[in-house]
Amino acid sequence: MEYSILFLLLIFIIGFVGSFISGMVGIGGSIIKYPMLLYIPSILGFAAFSAHEVSGISAIQVFFATIGGVWAYRKGGYLNKQLIIYMGVSILIGSFIGGFGSRFLSEGSVNFVYAILATIAVVMMFLPKKGLDDQSFDEVIFNKMLASSLALAVGIGAGIVGAAGAFILVPIMLIVLKIPTRMTIASSLAITFISSIGSTAGKLMTGQILFVPSAVMIVASLIAAPIGAMMGKKMDTKILQWILSVLIFASAIKIWLEFI
Repeated sequence: MEYSILFLLLIFIIGFVGSFISGMVGIGGSIIKYPMLLYIPSILGFAAFSAHEVSGISAIQVFFATIGGVWAYRKGGYLNKQLIIYMGVSILIGSFIGGFGSRFLSEGSVNFVYAILATIAVVMMFLPKKGLDDQSFDEVIFNKMLASSLALAVGIGAGIVGAAGAFILVPIMLIVLKIPTRMTIASSLAITFISSIGSTAGKLMTGQILFVPSAVMIVASLIAAPIGAMMGKKMDTKILQWILSVLIFASAIKIWLEFI
């Protein structure tokens, strides 16, 4: 595939926008970059990426995007180390399985898995949740077995689409595990980083990563993700949740329309 200056600029813009939102709301960015990379280049007359190529680019980009986000949240007590360890180990295993196994799936199957994950996340984000942010970070407890099991399942599905799973980890942590919003946002970035290691390794071993567009996305991520994270710490947590909900909803609708 040949890459013109305009094509590379488009890829950079997609990466910048997605990574800014990644840092701001605690996701890896693939919730919006996956459909953007899949549809926007072809709409504008450039060569179209396949679902496997998009998932490969997304996987390695998420790896670098989350580094910037976690670095921005490293101070302030937002990171829950126990939560990160239990969910991180499980999602690492699952994401490697999904990332490696995705080479055996069709284009439609990869998109189908993405649509399912996004739809589940939409439903969970709109379930009522009260009193989560009144809890002190020192008093946070969670079901370790449940957290590990859910992370493993999310990792397998997210590894397939190269999304690292943060867009569904966030509602799971908020609603099922009852983690305060700001701790969820910060810790989900760290767990997503661990997940991206597994999915990226699986994609690399099966030759699903295009290195030139991936490099452009990485540069955009390193610039935009820390900026988004800094803005996220200053915003109202309810606004952050609504931003995440709208993004997931719009993405799910677009993908499902492909199957009608």
